[in-house]
Amino acid sequence: MGKSARSFPRFSSTLGAELAVDALSRASFRARVARYAEDWRTDQAYNLFIFTHDETLIGGVGLSNLRRGVSETANLGYWVGEPFAQQGYMTAALPLVLAFAFDRLRLHKVEAACLPNNTPSRSLLVRAGFRQEGYARQYLCIEGRWQDHLLFAILREDWDGRLLERVSRTISA
Repeated sequence: MGKSARSFPRFSSTLGAELAVDALSRASFRARVARYAEDWRTDQAYNLFIFTHDETLIGGVGLSNLRRGVSETANLGYWVGEPFAQQGYMTAALPLVLAFAFDRLRLHKVEAACLPNNTPSRSLLVRAGFRQEGYARQYLCIEGRWQDHLLFAILREDWDGRLLERVSRTISA
């Protein structure tokens, strides 16, 4: 098996926050996986891990806060280990998750938020077809401070499956 997540000095997330290494202990990881399984079972959230071909954990993507009924919407979150940042892993993963959201879960909309100064995250969302929908003041408390965020979303009708085809060709090569 490849490197463990505990070997990463820090993780970067969609929100620009950093996860502490102790949050990735074996006990914490097992508890997190158990919670993720329960979330899948109850249609509350769908969290996925991203691994390299040699089974190294490099990041994750999640659809959370699913709202069924009149909205059929979820929030997208993602994180990647700093050693793997800006190497195209999330660019490859995001179309797969969006296909799952729109085709399997039959969602109408997927929303995401990022810090205004998180240019790589903002660029990733735009490349995947998200549109900026707003600016939320003091949206989330990160590292003890309420911070503003840019709000993005993609609708099922805006989803371009060609991104998925391109990723599939890249993975197969």
